[in-house]
This record gives sequence, structure tokens and C-alpha cells, in this order.
Amino acid sequence: MLQHKYSAGQNVRFNPDRYGEATARGAYTIVRTLPETAGVLQYRVKAKVDGRERVVREDQLERS
Repeated sequence: MLQHKYSAGQNVRFNPDRYGEATARGAYTIVRTLPETAGVLQYRVKAKVDGRERVVREDQLERS
């Protein structure tokens, strides 16, 4: 079982994939950790700018 690198309440930077939505890039807060899916850890995050929430993979995040 994999361990999440980030925890709820932590601030991170989201960097979408090369073909992802570039406007989504930026500062986010981890809302909650999600269960592992197909060997990939995921998180529910909330944008600091507009409050939108999205589900992202751990490899798309970095500490801010």
C-alpha cells in the first residue's frame, strides 16, 4: 500500500500534464486524500484563487 505524501490542509502547487488545462496551474490546498486507484495516489484539492475543487494525481503536485 502506498503512502500519501501530502495531508489535508497542506498548501501545494498544481502542475497539470502537458496537455492539461493550463489555467488550472497554481496554488491549491489539499481538501482530503483519496484512496489509491490503479497504483496512483489522488487528492481532492481547492484552488486558492477561485475556490474550485478538482481531483488530481500526486505526481501533479509539489510543495509550495
